[in-house]
Amino acid sequence: MRHLLTLETLPGAKIAHLLERAEDFRTRGRQRDLLVDRTVLNLFFEPSTRTRTSFEIAARRLGADVVNFDLSRSSTTKGESLLDTLHTLEAMRLDALVVRHNENRMPDWLAEHANTDVAIINAGDGSRAHPTQGLLDALTIRQHRRNLENLAIVICGDIRHSRVARSDVHAFTALGARDIRLCAPRALLPEDTSEFAGCVVSEDFDAALDNADVVIMLRIQKERMAAALLPADSDYFAQYGLDARRLALAAPDCMVLHPGPINRGVEIAGEVADGAQSRILDQVSNGVFVRMAVLAELLAPRA
Repeated sequence: MRHLLTLETLPGAKIAHLLERAEDFRTRGRQRDLLVDRTVLNLFFEPSTRTRTSFEIAARRLGADVVNFDLSRSSTTKGESLLDTLHTLEAMRLDALVVRHNENRMPDWLAEHANTDVAIINAGDGSRAHPTQGLLDALTIRQHRRNLENLAIVICGDIRHSRVARSDVHAFTALGARDIRLCAPRALLPEDTSEFAGCVVSEDFDAALDNADVVIMLRIQKERMAAALLPADSDYFAQYGLDARRLALAAPDCMVLHPGPINRGVEIAGEVADGAQSRILDQVSNGVFVRMAVLAELLAPRA
């Protein structure tokens, strides 16, 4: 691997290897000698709490130097092009750029135009991909259910605009999942569902939850859509919010996940987000270990 841009073309064996490496970091902890003299720069064009912070923690736990690029104080505010910014940063001998951008495929574009061997890691681009989120969601599920092949996995919410949903489907499918159910109101389903071939697409949340083993709730991404697409928050929650009544429709030990940030009372009730079946904070913890695994895979010296 030279970059991590998407999980779409990554073989199941490679995804499993990254998850095993993440699990190893969870067991062994810090390895500050692994990425000594490596420099990782976080280049985020959108706000982030979990992803940006966990990449920084992951890099530091492996011994790398970390730079958080401050867009508001950079020359991009003076009109510098993204290409010039890329080459300027490369000239400072960076080893990895962790990139979040609101345009689809922008990390790919940076990888194509880089003049050096800098590794590009996609930390979320538009509605297309969020590969490390897909990995950490798969890791969280595997820690409680070793075999994804026999699981019924529901992903509910803003599927149309969700890079998380796409990367989750890519990861779960590569790992053998055969029962993936996507649920949303029509306005939040993709216009072309062929990209989710093999998944069951539904507008009936209660039906989708029937005997489900995992339910992943997605944030309503109001920043990516026209307000007219959405009902009022209370109306949305009444139809598609995960509360205790709906969770009871799933399997008794159904796991509840959410990539965050959570809109309580919109896509999920507080009692469920904080309940015994929630694995939301496990996802946050696993984000550090997955990102350690990715950084180590891309940057650690080969034996």
